[in-house]
Amino acid sequence: MDWQPDEQGLQQVLQLLKDSQSPNTATQRVVQDKLKQLNQFPDFNNYLIFVLTRLKSEDEPTRSLSGLILKNNVKAHFQSFPPPVAEFIKQECLNHLGDASSLIRATIGILITTIASKGELQMWPELLPQLCNLLNSEDYNTCEGAFGALQKICEDSSELLDSDALNRPLNVMIPKFLQFFKHCSPKIRSHAIACVNQFIMDRAQALMENIDTFIEHLFALAVDEDPEVRKNVCRALVMLLEVRIDRLIPHMYSIIQYMLQRTQDSDENVALEACEFWLTLAEQPICKDVLTAHLVQLIPILVHGMRYSEIDIILLKGDVEEDEAVPDSEQDIKPRFHKSRTVTLAHEEQRDGDGDGDGDDEDDDDTLSDWNLRKCSAAALDVLANVFREELLPHLLPLLKELLFHLEWVVKESGILVLGAIAEGCMQGMVPYLPELIPHLIRCLGDRKALVRSIACWTLSRYAHWVVAQPPELYLKPLMTELLQRILDGNKRVQEAACSAFATLEEEACTELVPYLSFILDTLVFAFGKYQHKNLLILYDAIGTLADSVGHHLNQPEYIQKLMPPLIQKWNELKDEDKDLFPLLECLSSVATALQSGFLPYCEPVYQRCVTLVQKTLAQAMMYSQHPEQYEAPDKDFMIVALDLLSGLAEGLGGHVEQLVARSNIMTLLFQCMQDTMPEVRQSSFALLGDLTKACFVHVKPCIAEFMPILGTNLNPEFISVCNNATWAIGEICMQMGAEMQPYVPMVLQNLVEIINRPNTPKTLLENTAITIGRLGFVCPQEVAPMLQQFIRPWCTSLRNIRDNEEKDSAFRGICVMIGVNPGGVVQDFIFFCDAVASWVSPKDDLREMFYKILHGFKAQVGDENWQQFSEQFPPLLKERLAAFYGV
Repeated sequence: MDWQPDEQGLQQVLQLLKDSQSPNTATQRVVQDKLKQLNQFPDFNNYLIFVLTRLKSEDEPTRSLSGLILKNNVKAHFQSFPPPVAEFIKQECLNHLGDASSLIRATIGILITTIASKGELQMWPELLPQLCNLLNSEDYNTCEGAFGALQKICEDSSELLDSDALNRPLNVMIPKFLQFFKHCSPKIRSHAIACVNQFIMDRAQALMENIDTFIEHLFALAVDEDPEVRKNVCRALVMLLEVRIDRLIPHMYSIIQYMLQRTQDSDENVALEACEFWLTLAEQPICKDVLTAHLVQLIPILVHGMRYSEIDIILLKGDVEEDEAVPDSEQDIKPRFHKSRTVTLAHEEQRDGDGDGDGDDEDDDDTLSDWNLRKCSAAALDVLANVFREELLPHLLPLLKELLFHLEWVVKESGILVLGAIAEGCMQGMVPYLPELIPHLIRCLGDRKALVRSIACWTLSRYAHWVVAQPPELYLKPLMTELLQRILDGNKRVQEAACSAFATLEEEACTELVPYLSFILDTLVFAFGKYQHKNLLILYDAIGTLADSVGHHLNQPEYIQKLMPPLIQKWNELKDEDKDLFPLLECLSSVATALQSGFLPYCEPVYQRCVTLVQKTLAQAMMYSQHPEQYEAPDKDFMIVALDLLSGLAEGLGGHVEQLVARSNIMTLLFQCMQDTMPEVRQSSFALLGDLTKACFVHVKPCIAEFMPILGTNLNPEFISVCNNATWAIGEICMQMGAEMQPYVPMVLQNLVEIINRPNTPKTLLENTAITIGRLGFVCPQEVAPMLQQFIRPWCTSLRNIRDNEEKDSAFRGICVMIGVNPGGVVQDFIFFCDAVASWVSPKDDLREMFYKILHGFKAQVGDENWQQFSEQFPPLLKERLAAFYGV
């Protein structure tokens, strides 16, 4: 018996669908309540599917909306639909996939894949066979509707389709899809390729067995007249390049020629897919061999793709020069992510290749759809510059000369972008031209077009490293002067680009900026009163970076007087639940660390508020865990950022933080934070624990018995940063506890030894683990020394690259004391110990004395002849250093 709607019920549902299309928020609220009511009736969902599939008298948007509301219900609680309702919905979907309207077909397709992904592919065994069967229909709409649904299922459930759970349907489906590559309708050809494309990256078995047919069919469609088909062909080739390059290599010459054409396709979506090919090829080992001969064609194409299109310029309001007074719309402001504190050590090879690879390298056209041909071309040029280095320049320099001095601003702008994109890869080859180019770029900072000024900011920041290495009068000073003026530009995009570029310059120049501090602060503070919401957030970052870069040089009364009042004013304006607190707290954390005692007058309200933020968040989390239906889950970032600022205060103020801690319940809160379920919260709380241990141990000591087991449990390298900070905190606690650490050694030692011996442990964690083991051994040698043999070798190799500092000093004292207790533990790996000792540049006298005794003791123990043989294995440099410093 077929279900039939009740006329009155149907009218109610239709009224609801009409109301929900109203822009009025009050109406929307009523709609939401009404939906909740209607969802109490089991057959409400029957009405929804009925409107979608059968009520042809209604307009398409209303029918489609009915299907989308049903989709949300399916997503939320399909499991609790009564079986007859579930059956009716499934049947209706399959019977009406051939609806005359493409919107309705697409909506039914979405509904089908939503049901399928609710674990129903197993429960709906007839779905895939029926859909595949419908593909054979003579009726175009039915075939297209079925293909649309299949494409969505392939996108949503690709792994499941390639598993034994469903008896491997792909063995039938893939050959079936391949037949449709030759269909007369472009829409269907496009669906067919899109379906197969879903299985390339996972190397689905059924596809790998048909791979040659697939590639042949793709080549046959290479010059299809339909842009959607060409786009899917390009996408397929890009993925195959990543997973089955072996199959493409025989055809590589013609594929590259094809992609060169497609990257210039008249349809920008096709050109964008094709342009991805160069990005992917650059990561393949064969890139240089196969691409060198084509660079002469490829480079001009990429460079041309880097121009703004006319549509870009309209979207970017490229003709609007001054907009600083226009408030930002809230959706322009991207969510920010706070990066929790990780404790690291200073290295010998300072600035090792800047491992943080600026994620936001290509300039930000952020109001455009995020990824477009311009950005993709620039990214491709950037990676290719890193592959080919100087070999790219003969193809580029003639083009650059023409672009950079071009009269049309759009062309000039693209030239500046090109120059920035190749900065990293071609730096060496560009050096001879920079004395001429940098002044030209600095002049471009004053260009009449805002988009030229903003790109010049970005490109100059990419050459900041070179600028800072030259005498400051030549480039640094003019660049800084001009960038500071751009920070006060009348155009918001230029302000943003200038602020970001200035932050990069600060990181490179560090203390070179000290002579100009007054001038810099005047500008940054002036910008405070000028900026709209979004750029304020970037300004905080520029101020924080300045503090990190010049450090204690900022601690001058005149500088503090300029900088602190506007920061504190913002601090007072912001409410506790305002996310703008994140960047401001990060900024204050850097400022507090730099100002040290200079921050004292401001520390009390800042400290109190951080404690309040932690307390509020914990309370909210508690309520949520007890009554999830009544309360919202808190945003724990508030707590994380507050903990990190407290760390900055403890580090900056040192002993001065003691009275603040004494008057607050921070230790109790810390006890809770250290046990939070969220790793980032634990990570930040261990960093704070370590900083408080150094600053005011009197308040930490009473809690040690409760804290140590928690620290021990968190020595779990699955969470690298949590483990790292817990390890560091244990080391700091050792130094304060001394021999009283003894009862806690068993809680942590075994874990530390396991971590230092794990393969692939990140460098920072290894170093901190080694320091902590050394410190533990320094205060409790009897407990730790018996295990010496289990960790001495990785211990020595992880500390040899660290610069001389307090942490290294205490750790090596620990090792020396342990060797005294258990000399046998070091015998097998003594060469590693010698190497680690030689890594010291200038150890304190008493530490040098300890090294001397151990080296000479070992030499005396084995006898001259054996020592001679032993030291023959030393690399020459090690031999020299030990002879010079310790006479062995």
